[in-house]
Amino acid sequence: MGMDQKVTFAPPRAPAWPEVVALLASRKFPVQIRMIDGELAFPDETPPHDWRELRIGTPPGMITLRREPDGITLVIWGNAEADMRQAWNAVTWAIAQAVGGVIGTLTLEEFTKTAELPAGFLN
Repeated sequence: MGMDQKVTFAPPRAPAWPEVVALLASRKFPVQIRMIDGELAFPDETPPHDWRELRIGTPPGMITLRREPDGITLVIWGNAEADMRQAWNAVTWAIAQAVGGVIGTLTLEEFTKTAELPAGFLN
């Protein structure tokens, strides 16, 4: 069973993947594309603007991103260890930061105060 959290935003504000990658890289948190819409992808490949599902690799493991009409849902396995939950929250933070989105019912500021994030991520 998976755990998910959703970043909601107005439809025309979908984030550009390079912007999300740059935000994470600026915090020394690398990610790589593994699959785009069910097809294998090169690690540094840029998905088309209208992608529906991404699988991304992070240092502790894989995260699935699903595009929806009003946002992006991020999914990890329900038995994820702390480092995987921190990666999930880091990617969620970057997407919300890129689009000015809301995570569940939390603003980005509220999420940042309560979410498990990798050590030194916000410094």
